[in-house]
Amino acid sequence: MRHDVSAQAVGAGTPLRFLPYAIRVPRRPIRAIAAGWLTAFPISMAFAALGALMLPQAEQPQFGVNGLAAIFALVVFSPVVETLIMGSVLLVMLRLVPAAVAIAASAIGWGIAHSMVAPIWGLVIWWPFLVFSTLFVAWQRRSLLLAFAIPMCVHALQNLIPALLVAYGAAS
Repeated sequence: MRHDVSAQAVGAGTPLRFLPYAIRVPRRPIRAIAAGWLTAFPISMAFAALGALMLPQAEQPQFGVNGLAAIFALVVFSPVVETLIMGSVLLVMLRLVPAAVAIAASAIGWGIAHSMVAPIWGLVIWWPFLVFSTLFVAWQRRSLLLAFAIPMCVHALQNLIPALLVAYGAAS
């Protein structure tokens, strides 16, 4: 019966249908993680580059940590805490609104939350959170543990390169 749960792709018949099938159907965890990272990271980096080009004086996020503390904070702590919050809120929203609406609201909410730290950051962050939220909604149909674990892993990968840059002084 598990395959019946995953037969309908998240976002089918909505604007979310443009997202890769591998992140919208809970079938292969490793493929979902890889597809999630490949969907989130390059596009968010393109948004970051575009933002820096168009608004070079925009305030950038400051992390206040470096070295191993930065790597831990950005690759472990942040993905765990933010995914727990995101997933909990999505579970409530899914009882009230259609999945596509919950996913979009989650992404917009995370964009707004990150904009409170640095306005330009929210313009970049909404995209990966659209991917993380889609993964969560897809995988919660199969397993609540995987629903938290898979977006958490993609989030950790999303943050890995920036964390290394922050950790070793190439970014502030």
